Amino acid sequence: MPRGDKSSSTDKQKRKAEHIEESYEHRGVGKAEAEKRAWATVNAETGGGKKSGRGKAENHAPSRKGGHKGGAAAASRTAAERSASAKKAAATRKRNAEHRSG
Repeated sequence: MPRGDKSSSTDKQKRKAEHIEESYEHRGVGKAEAEKRAWATVNAETGGGKKSGRGKAENHAPSRKGGHKGGAAAASRTAAERSASAKKAAATRKRNAEHRSG
């Protein structure tokens, strides 16, 4: 079986990966990158592929990790840096809106 083959994944794993992938895409991550991240998360949680036996515990730490990482970056920046970044983003959104409508 080639690496990356999803045929050995359970239906639940496939559904979970699809949901995570949609979430990443909604946040602006590209299709291919979103799929990679989603399967990395599912494999980390479930240990990959189908498992024989029942009641294998899932480790949900990888799912929580993403939310925790986001806050650390913003917290390490000064208020002035965050403000400048927000102003730059607002200007970019305004410029893009004018470009699309015009």
